[in-house]
Amino acid sequence: MAWLSPSSLLQLVVGLGLLNVWLVRGRSATSFRGGAAQTLKDEFAAYGLPGFAFYVVGALKIGAAIVLIAGVWVALPVREAAALVAALMIGALAMHLKVGDPPLKSLPAALMLAMSAAIVALR
Repeated sequence: MAWLSPSSLLQLVVGLGLLNVWLVRGRSATSFRGGAAQTLKDEFAAYGLPGFAFYVVGALKIGAAIVLIAGVWVALPVREAAALVAALMIGALAMHLKVGDPPLKSLPAALMLAMSAAIVALR
């Protein structure tokens, strides 16, 4: 079995991480939720975002995750998907700042931003 490239490893980490947050842990409380939110949907409300934003951002992140994961084996627009994730993570960081969250709550978004930027740079 051939070793995966650094970009491919990052693609899997970012893609699986996004799917975990949105499809597995979306209804679970974590110490990284913005404001006093207990679920992912509550987090969007805590940020003062309209209800539809939850679905739009969710669709974009799940779609990007699928492209990143499948892009390890199939020619897909991986750079564009990673750039989209990076942009969304900048937005997430801005929302954490908006509600005055402590820096630790922003750590997952910052790490995802860094990994997504690295994918863009490596591809």
